[in-house]
Amino acid sequence: MSRPGAEMYDNLRDEASQEPDPVHTGEVVKETQIIAIYGKGGIGKSFTLANLSYMLARQGKKVLLIGCDPKSDTTSLLFGGKACPTIIETSSKKKEAGEEVAIGDVCFKRDGVFAMELGGPEVGRGCGGRGIIHGFETLEKLGFHDWDFDYVLLDFLGDVVCGGFGLPIARDMCQKVVVVGSNDLQSLYVANNVCSAVEYFRKLGGNVGVAGMVVNKDDGTGEAAAFAEAVGIPVLAAIPQNEDIRRKSANYQIIGYPEGQWGDLFGELADNLCDAPPHQPTPLTQDGLLALFDTEDTGGDFVLTPATQADMCAADKLDKPSLEVIYDEV
Repeated sequence: MSRPGAEMYDNLRDEASQEPDPVHTGEVVKETQIIAIYGKGGIGKSFTLANLSYMLARQGKKVLLIGCDPKSDTTSLLFGGKACPTIIETSSKKKEAGEEVAIGDVCFKRDGVFAMELGGPEVGRGCGGRGIIHGFETLEKLGFHDWDFDYVLLDFLGDVVCGGFGLPIARDMCQKVVVVGSNDLQSLYVANNVCSAVEYFRKLGGNVGVAGMVVNKDDGTGEAAAFAEAVGIPVLAAIPQNEDIRRKSANYQIIGYPEGQWGDLFGELADNLCDAPPHQPTPLTQDGLLALFDTEDTGGDFVLTPATQADMCAADKLDKPSLEVIYDEV
């Protein structure tokens, strides 16, 4: 009799062993800017992207927004809090019914912005990175490389390091990356990791660079701007820590339109994003990151004290008699 859950484990192993399809090498039909946005979970990527994509559409651009976060919340602000059916969930249901996935099953639009969610497995039931790979394979079957967009914006978690989440950088699926962070150590740690990934794949022959950084919830303390300067990337926009922005975001309201209070801010971000070349960043060490912050707040001046064997054992265990048998020499 097989052990409980054996079939699930076998399926997960099979899933993890599958290689993605080769990178598309067909003729380029249109010069589309494909931009991957990375950042720590909860830092405001979805908020930034929903408003940025809306502003780009109001400027006359044709925009596709793709959520690549297993939480599937990238497009919720765009659609007033409503969740889109995800590609992974929809393709699974269609497969069971013996049907093919159509564009209208997974892609939805608002005022010139087209949006979809890749989705992901439930906790403990699959690999999120593999889910992303499967989602892009489905997009390719739907004709992704023939679609006619000015911008394709991809929303990725930066604090998940498995291969699927690094897909755009590793496989040159985008021309440039944008990192979203704020004036806190953890978000800048993630931004630095993304810069490290870009540097690593550049050394392997990759072509993706970092366009710049968006500082979200900017309280004016300056650590994020100092980080951007230290690694050699520009700040594309600084979105202030503001109660009006927080309240409207919580109520799923778009603020990125030209005639609104925050129109100039997102208009500047859209313009800077369009024009920013891909930079090759110089990532910081852990000590370099800590140096951006006041040591009273971070403990950056702490000195490591090595432990000893005596620290690890009770006192009566240190002189424990040996049971080794020693023979006299003949």
